[in-house]
Amino acid sequence: MRKIRVKKPDIKGFFQRVRNIRWGDIKQDIKARRERRARILEKRRNSAFAKKMQPVYKWMNRLSLLCHFVLACILNFLIEVISRHSLFAAWNYLIGSPKVFLFNTYLIFATFSIVYLFKRRVFTRILLSVFWMILGISNGYMLMKRVTPFNAQDLKVASDAVSLINNYFNPFELTLLAIGIVAVVVWVISMWRRGGQYTGKIYRIPALIGVVVWIGGYVVLTNVAIDQRVVSNYFGNIAFAYEDYGFPYCFTASVFNTGINEPADYTKETMDEITDNGDYNKSVTGKATDELPNIMFVQLESYFDPTEVEWLTFSSDPIPNLRNLYANYSRGYFKAPSVGAGTANTEFEVLTGMSMRFFGPGEYPYKTYVKENVCESAASALGKLGYGTEALHNNGGNFYSRAKVFNNMGFDHYTSKEFMNILQTTPKGWATDDVLIPNIMESMDTTEGRDFVFTVSVQGHGDYPTEPVLENPEIIVGGVEDEGKRNAWEYYVNEVHEMDKFVGSLIQKVQARNEPTVLVFYGDHLPTLGLEAKDLKSRYLYNTNYVIWDNIGLEKKDMNLAAYQIMAEVFDRLDIHAGTVFNYHQNRRKSKNYQADLELLQYDILYGKQYAYQKNGAPITEGHMEMGVKDVEVTDLISQLDGTYSIYGENFTKWSKVYVNDEKQDSKFLNNTRIELTDTKLENGDELEISQVGSSNTIFRTSQTYVYQDGKLMKKEDWEAWKAEQEAQEADGAQPETDQAAEQSVSEQQP
Repeated sequence: MRKIRVKKPDIKGFFQRVRNIRWGDIKQDIKARRERRARILEKRRNSAFAKKMQPVYKWMNRLSLLCHFVLACILNFLIEVISRHSLFAAWNYLIGSPKVFLFNTYLIFATFSIVYLFKRRVFTRILLSVFWMILGISNGYMLMKRVTPFNAQDLKVASDAVSLINNYFNPFELTLLAIGIVAVVVWVISMWRRGGQYTGKIYRIPALIGVVVWIGGYVVLTNVAIDQRVVSNYFGNIAFAYEDYGFPYCFTASVFNTGINEPADYTKETMDEITDNGDYNKSVTGKATDELPNIMFVQLESYFDPTEVEWLTFSSDPIPNLRNLYANYSRGYFKAPSVGAGTANTEFEVLTGMSMRFFGPGEYPYKTYVKENVCESAASALGKLGYGTEALHNNGGNFYSRAKVFNNMGFDHYTSKEFMNILQTTPKGWATDDVLIPNIMESMDTTEGRDFVFTVSVQGHGDYPTEPVLENPEIIVGGVEDEGKRNAWEYYVNEVHEMDKFVGSLIQKVQARNEPTVLVFYGDHLPTLGLEAKDLKSRYLYNTNYVIWDNIGLEKKDMNLAAYQIMAEVFDRLDIHAGTVFNYHQNRRKSKNYQADLELLQYDILYGKQYAYQKNGAPITEGHMEMGVKDVEVTDLISQLDGTYSIYGENFTKWSKVYVNDEKQDSKFLNNTRIELTDTKLENGDELEISQVGSSNTIFRTSQTYVYQDGKLMKKEDWEAWKAEQEAQEADGAQPETDQAAEQSVSEQQP
């Protein structure tokens, strides 16, 4: 067998040639490459195939607009096939709504006007086609995993989504995705090299004018289409809007239609009338301070009462604790702003009292306005009444920018998963909700007075596996013929059952504190299990369930509430009148212009001149929040025989990282009291810190600084005092006692 010989690279010769290279050689090489490229192009133009295709190319150039329109029609249809997961559904959409189809086709067609600006027209067409197909495929895949379609706001949470990629993609899907991306990139690059160039003269100014005309035509056509009610600029249900108005238009609307547009009647006089001359911007209560209760809100991920599904059966009641609460305490349907996704938007409505219906389609205020600006909330309102304000979530601190958002809303502390000792996860990798209970109690212990605690759970998160992953499920479901769907429902219902146990345990812990408390449980949205309105007893996809538990004797008062109304309702029952928007709901909820004036108020506070604040000042001007409620404490450091170090202490988590001299080290979390420090050699005077680190290496909280000295760690202030003493002894001519470092070690300073 012939041996394959690999030629040894001449590295020395390469660098020798680089050193001897001249500018003239570079210019000559560039010229040679251009000439070679010109010869290749000339050869292609004069080839037999090219000569045969010249008449075709000639007619294609003459009829390029028609070709673009045909290509746009094909792309639009393929996008809808992928989005609707059905060829027949896409065909019915085309036949049933031809005006909408042509309107969306025009948008794609208008983007192809860009090709006239470039010589590489084939490549540009391919690039634009790939762009639209990627958007369509992204939408189709997201609709497989959730009810909410793909929109521009999803791009703003892309960094968050990357950290959860394993929760949505199995290994096979990830492999296919990687192969697909590589294949597309290789193909696009090859078309850049082989796609040929337009040989005629490029008239860039007329071409640019043409691009402006075609794009401007789409803007004009959009206004006409809205006036003629072919499409709408208000998406009451974003999923239905995509089905009715097509993906290209809806996605584009989500790009450009953000925030709240200024209402026509926005004036200071109007706002004075709406806000009772600014008096709604107050935080008052008719109760004495010692009569005020703790107020706790718990947002249960993807929760609703499964028995609301008419055809689903169960071996036993999946929510016995919540069922008991429903029978004895205030309850009702909870109208969420989204279906199948959009947790952060439900949070936003609950915490601010503002409605999402006035924002752009698919917008996340957490990623737009509140990420960068302060915004009054229940936290800022109750903070003025002396409440400690705590937020908790057993997911990443950076997810949906909560670390910034909760600070801008006026919370005192935010405890994310980086501060939790998470020992159990669901089969899909989400933290179980039981970890929240001790952290809630610790958060409440940070204040001597009353607390406002806002908790977001994650256990019920999708996606829900179609294969059996539970060995011995406590709840067996029936009524589903398809095995994959039955497995998904069984998984979901059993996770809901675990959430119900969490509810019961939390109430027990709250009762044990013997403090007056109001505790609200609600679901943020329906799960992504393909539900339709006809499947539900309420016949409404935006309804989940809520219940208000208390130990202060509140009257049972059942009613249906929207997410943006529930906080004001709870405040009202407690004789608390705090926060501009919450006071508005309490006073104007039954008024004639309730919704229209709410839009004006939201615009004024977020995007307007804040007339509502001119009398009493802005309720919040800056954040003051701390991440977590406990510092990491180091108690000892032990040198191991293999050269590693064992760091002992308290409050370590999986997200505790060791920094030496401000540089992150390789370390291994063993348990909440021990971390192994590997591949690090400590020297006297090295400064060591332990930080709680989130995604993108965000440092949320850092321990005090410790200094390594003679095999031990000392608190920095103690080390500095010891160091000063040593220097003083040296100055006096005395022999310093080097063993004093050990005597002042961290371990010996502990009580």
